[in-house]
Amino acid sequence: MAEPPFNAFRYAHAHRTEVAWMSQNTNHLVPPEVVRGALEEAIRARLYEGYPLASGDPELLELARADLGLAEMTPFLTGGGTESLYMIARALLKPGDEVIASDPSYLIIHRFVELSGARTKNLDIYAPPYRLTADRVREAISPSTRMILLIDPLNPLGSGYPREEVRAIAEIAHDHRLVLLNDVTYRDFSEGHALAASFAPEETVTVWSVSKNCGLAGLRLGGILARPDVLDAIARFNTNDLGVNVLAQVAARAALRTKASWIGNVVRQTRENDRRVRATALSVPGATVPVPPSRANMTIVDIADTGVRPELLQEELLRRHGVFIRAGNYLSPKHGAKFVRISFSNPPADVDRFERAFPEAMRTLAARAPTAR
Repeated sequence: MAEPPFNAFRYAHAHRTEVAWMSQNTNHLVPPEVVRGALEEAIRARLYEGYPLASGDPELLELARADLGLAEMTPFLTGGGTESLYMIARALLKPGDEVIASDPSYLIIHRFVELSGARTKNLDIYAPPYRLTADRVREAISPSTRMILLIDPLNPLGSGYPREEVRAIAEIAHDHRLVLLNDVTYRDFSEGHALAASFAPEETVTVWSVSKNCGLAGLRLGGILARPDVLDAIARFNTNDLGVNVLAQVAARAALRTKASWIGNVVRQTRENDRRVRATALSVPGATVPVPPSRANMTIVDIADTGVRPELLQEELLRRHGVFIRAGNYLSPKHGAKFVRISFSNPPADVDRFERAFPEAMRTLAARAPTAR
């Protein structure tokens, strides 16, 4: 009987305490005391026995709105930002609609678009400036265009949008009466980040999350900020009509209350880790880092010219070195076979391990397949 394919996630979860988790852009730098006390108190009070307030904790809703500085927008809680994206696609798209998007991208959103009977028009951005531009967005608009997907900063490339580019894309959405879906999950890592809703409040639907900035990915909490009438349309697809996880709300509230006191240190360590990851990647002949520096907490390393396949590098690093990164095949139909994605909101010891492991793994794999493409 043939051996089943290697399941990286099953392996990584089974060896979680032994693995440097640099695969999912999760944040391991937020001090644990930020949420520990609040969660312990909530457990002692046995809040988990009852349903939360269905509309969401009022203070948390206000904290989310204040954190983004969108006082005129209505906040709505969901089970992670991903649920927000699903609801938006199902509510605001219909069969035959087009969404201007990119390749590479966070392709889960593309799948939600398809579930709505719509389709994405994927603009190839695997070349400088490694993001959408207003000119390309304008050229891509057709009579079927209903939405522009603006992920800023962009997973997986780590590229970010200058303020004037965000303004220009927002103006296009306004002029053509298009929905502008602004996913700002990695906003806190991007210096000078600009929100599309600042320029096109009528057209923009903003999706946020506490998974990455607050280090709460496992608790699954995010949300939407939009005009009340737009939010009413989106909320028809809410499956959490009894409320979002009560412990997640407690943790998110505690994190957002104190965020100003610790986020600076988190971002500074993330930037230093980015520098070290890039230096290590560039020490390997043939490897390149297309977007230096990252404006998120991840980057990609292009290994196409090394002759090493990304999925084999993912397995080698995880099995032999306890370093979990991601092959790019789930992030780009066209270019995913060229790169790996590495996230780095991690303790310095994880980056130490990566610095040792990456060159060794690349040498091992290159020796098995010595002919570069």
